[in-house]
Amino acid sequence: MTKIVTYVEMTDPSQLVPGAPVPGLSLVAVDGDLSLVPDLMARIGAPYQWRSARRGPQEWQAWFAEHPDRTCWLLTLADEPAGMVCYDLHPGADVEIRTFGLLPEFTGKGFGGHALTLAIRQGWKLVPGVRRVWLHTSSADNSNALPNYHRRGFHTFKTEEGDC
Repeated sequence: MTKIVTYVEMTDPSQLVPGAPVPGLSLVAVDGDLSLVPDLMARIGAPYQWRSARRGPQEWQAWFAEHPDRTCWLLTLADEPAGMVCYDLHPGADVEIRTFGLLPEFTGKGFGGHALTLAIRQGWKLVPGVRRVWLHTSSADNSNALPNYHRRGFHTFKTEEGDC
């Protein structure tokens, strides 16, 4: 089976087209204690066979260590975990949204547009002089992912094909 990986970017914060607000949905920094990240990311990624759904403790240590500037943020709805956003900072003031997703019980409820809006806004604020915010998605991900990225103002800059 072939999957398509699509890379999208936003090169100016004015390109953001916000999703409809969701009262009570917010983005909160995960400071210091990253112990909840593996479980949440495994639950988010399980329906799409993300690697995060299969990582063991040593693999998680390596994942956190590969980008020392990696930051993780918790999407919450009424103070309950609803999803996760992780960012990698790259040279040239590039911010990659490394992980973005909602827990399965929060998908299909109209939260994705606002959740992504919060993630993009935070991406633009992570470091001074951000040049672009970008991410990649796969045809194996939630079928609403790529359309949501495009609706929020991301533009495709590269696609790749590969085997699943």
